[in-house]
Amino acid sequence: MSTSNCHCILLRQASRKVSSYYDEALAPLGVNIGQFSLLRKIRRLAPASLTDVAVAAELDRSTVGRNAKVLERMGLVAIGHGEDQREAMLSITEQGQTVLNEGAPLWDGVQDDIDSRLGPDRTRQLQELLAAL
Repeated sequence: MSTSNCHCILLRQASRKVSSYYDEALAPLGVNIGQFSLLRKIRRLAPASLTDVAVAAELDRSTVGRNAKVLERMGLVAIGHGEDQREAMLSITEQGQTVLNEGAPLWDGVQDDIDSRLGPDRTRQLQELLAAL
């Protein structure tokens, strides 16, 4: 079995490399791309249940719960209760909103850099190929 042709290995390597670009750009804000992405998802859905965020993020509910607790300790997310006291509700704090506002141009800069490296045709092709998976 050749690892140089393994789709999984190649995609994981590319994912790590691309994630590192975003992580480096967001580092001054004290968050990584996973945390920033989750903040964006919560803001879009807020106030949102843990379950709704997990479904939207295509992650396990327990994973989102653990990550939400980290964001809560960082002061970026508030975790409360919905009508059903068993369900956690997530919302963005003022500090979390600041991170999102300051992070947006950093995120855009990485997007633009990747677009420049690939060019418009290869960027479109990459997006189409990834969407097909």
